[in-house]
Amino acid sequence: MATAPAEVPSHFLCPISLQLMRDPVTLPTGISYDRAAISRWLAAAGRTCPVTRLPLAPEPQLTPNHTLRRLIHSWLASLSPGAVVDEDVAALRGPVAGAEMAALLSDAAAARVGALKRMRELVAECEDNRAVLESQDGVFDVLSRVVSSADACSTAREEAVGVLASLRIPEPELVAAVARHPNLGEALTAVLRSPNLKSRANAAQLVRSLSDVAWPAWVIGLSQELLAEVVRVVRDRISTRATKAALHALAALCPYGRTRVKIVSAGAMPAIVDLLLDDPDRRVCELALAALDRLCTCAEGRAELVAHAAGLAVVGKKVLRVSEAASERAVRVLRSVARHAATPAVLQEMAQAGVVAKLCLALRSEQCGVRTKEKAHEVLKLHSRVWRSSPCLSPKLLALYPS
Repeated sequence: MATAPAEVPSHFLCPISLQLMRDPVTLPTGISYDRAAISRWLAAAGRTCPVTRLPLAPEPQLTPNHTLRRLIHSWLASLSPGAVVDEDVAALRGPVAGAEMAALLSDAAAARVGALKRMRELVAECEDNRAVLESQDGVFDVLSRVVSSADACSTAREEAVGVLASLRIPEPELVAAVARHPNLGEALTAVLRSPNLKSRANAAQLVRSLSDVAWPAWVIGLSQELLAEVVRVVRDRISTRATKAALHALAALCPYGRTRVKIVSAGAMPAIVDLLLDDPDRRVCELALAALDRLCTCAEGRAELVAHAAGLAVVGKKVLRVSEAASERAVRVLRSVARHAATPAVLQEMAQAGVVAKLCLALRSEQCGVRTKEKAHEVLKLHSRVWRSSPCLSPKLLALYPS
């Protein structure tokens, strides 16, 4: 008589697919789902949690449930080798052997789409598979070569970018990839232009990783086209992950003046301001303000911020509204404008839009650190003659104004 398959614990099953979860993620409602299943639900205009029926934000945060993932893999490891299991369970029972991964890598080196896709799927299944791939000699160079190869088809390049974006790439390997493949930036530009949103998100993640470690000459030499595509990721709101990666990359690339000007010319300022107007989550807001802060260190960036009808207002709005880090970055942006772009019209707008009022409140707020208060005090003192006489400040706020 045939043995019944091992029963999967009910809390390991996705409430949507009723299959064992490969990549469990948790919605803000507290319910966990398999990432692929809940992503399909959301893409099909699902605006409620499938289990609780509670409403969801337009792009809800999917938080990886690492504890549940570990429990699932512990349960899989506990099954005896001869245990009968369903196909979906068998696919996750253990990490792929090193020899099999080496064979896949060999095929991937020839830019074979099937091998690259399978490699990406294996890495997504479990941490152990990712570790097996990361341990293969030359893996990062092989994948970087596929991405930058003119002979590889676009699908192969996109799959290679997807694998690279999911790996923990050591800093020396990232530096080596840039040195060995000088056209990597051009290749990533092509992937960022792909109609495949996931590929664009993966490319943004890889640009972020490269921007953290690349030497100045590489950063300065980045094309206007690449920077424009990174800005477009911010503007198009592909996903929260992609937006965070793009904002992080823009901020990391800003220390070099020539690159800052290129980023501003690519339309970064209006894209970031429009993002802030939509009240993104805390981390996105902090990254957006960090990018604005760095871009406002150049005259072009300040001019673009002031030119946006809601630029100063939305930055002022974030003071005391998001987090201490966001308040500090917002005040830094306002200080740059007040010190270097303070025309009479700008000063009037800062008073009318409530920016001056927010700076006064920041001075007495426990939500602001010492450095933020010092910067707010500096800005208020700098233009006290204009703002103290403004009808936009109530007597209560004037009482908070530094003498």
